[in-house]
Amino acid sequence: MEDIGLIGMVSIIVAGFTIAIGSIGPALGEGRALAQALSAMAQQPDESDAITRTLFVGLAMIESTAIYCFVIALIVIFANPFWDFVIQ
Repeated sequence: MEDIGLIGMVSIIVAGFTIAIGSIGPALGEGRALAQALSAMAQQPDESDAITRTLFVGLAMIESTAIYCFVIALIVIFANPFWDFVIQ
């Protein structure tokens, strides 16, 4: 197999693992945060506005981890420095 084909194959595999592993943690964290928020709203319905606002901020911060993994996967596929090394 040529070097460029090998680098392409490894880049795609690493990008897939990055997305797979990088989305498991945020998914579990978002599920747990939502469950805790619903439990808190059930116990204190008067504070549901504050809980909801805090929940959305927390979910956005948790989701940023998955977005960072997506950006890293795109960099590995499209802006991989090894492409230039092999081409030259």
